[in-house]
Amino acid sequence: MTTRSRFPLTALLTLLCATAAAQERPAAPDSAALARAVQLDRDGNTAGARRIFQTLIDSAPNPAAKIRAQRAMAMSYAFDRDCANVLKYEGLVIAYWATREQPEPQNAFFQQGELANEAARVCLDAGDIAAAEEWYRRGYELGTKEPAPQTHPRSLWQYRLSHALGRIAARRGDASEAQRRILDARHALDEDTAMARQQERFFPYLVGYVALYTGDLAAAEANLRKALAMRGNERDPFMHCLLAMTLERLGRQDETKATYQKAYDLATGHNPPAAFVRPFARQKLGLADR
Repeated sequence: MTTRSRFPLTALLTLLCATAAAQERPAAPDSAALARAVQLDRDGNTAGARRIFQTLIDSAPNPAAKIRAQRAMAMSYAFDRDCANVLKYEGLVIAYWATREQPEPQNAFFQQGELANEAARVCLDAGDIAAAEEWYRRGYELGTKEPAPQTHPRSLWQYRLSHALGRIAARRGDASEAQRRILDARHALDEDTAMARQQERFFPYLVGYVALYTGDLAAAEANLRKALAMRGNERDPFMHCLLAMTLERLGRQDETKATYQKAYDLATGHNPPAAFVRPFARQKLGLADR
C-alpha cells in the first residue's frame, strides 16, 4: 500500500512558489545598520550617520537597495538643512524611477513627483525658497505625467502645488499672493471631494503657516490648533513645532517650551518633518547633541 504524504501537494506548491518569490525580491540594505544611522541623524550626529549610509550605498546588492540608501542619505543632509545635497541624492533616486517609466508608468511618475516634492519641502524649511519653488513645480510636472488609468488624480498635484506656493509666498512676505494660493487650494479640495477626504486635514495647516509667516499670530494659533485637532494630525511634529513658534512670538513661554518638547518627542521619523524639528527644537530647548 502506498504511503500518503503528510504534506499536501497544494501546500508544497505554495511553499515552493513563496520561496521562489522571496528569492526574486530585492534584498534590503542591512536593516540594523540603517537603523543605527537613522538614530544618529535624530541625535544630531549626521556625519556618523552619513558614513553608514555611504557604506550601504557602496555595498548595495541591487538598485532597489541602493536607492533606499540614497534616499536615506538625502534625509541625512536634510537634518543639516543642506538643500544642495538633498537635491543631489533625491535626484539620483528620481533618475532610478525614470528608468521604470516603461514597465510601471503609474508608479514611476508618482514616485518621481513625490521625491521632487520631498526635496522641495526640505529646501523650503532650509530657507532656500527659489530651489523649493523650482522643485515643487518639477514635482507637479512629473506627477501629472502619470498616464491613464491614473492612480493619483491631477487634482491632487494641483492641490499640493497650490499648498506649496502659498507657503512659499508667505515666506517671501507676499500676503496677497499667499491668500490667492490658499483660495486655489480650497478650490481644488472643493472640486474633488474624493481627493479632499484624504487631503482636507492639511488645509488648516496651510492657513496657519501663512498666518504665522505673515504676522497674523492669532489666526496662526487658531488654525494650527484646528489642524492638530484633526484626525491624522495629532502626532505631527512639524505642526506642533509651528504652534510652538507661534506661541513663542506671542510671548507665552511656558506653553512654548512644552510645545517644543512635544514636537521634539514626536519627531521620531527620518523624513522632512523630523529633519526640521529635531535640530530646531533641540536648539530651542537647549539640548546637547548626543
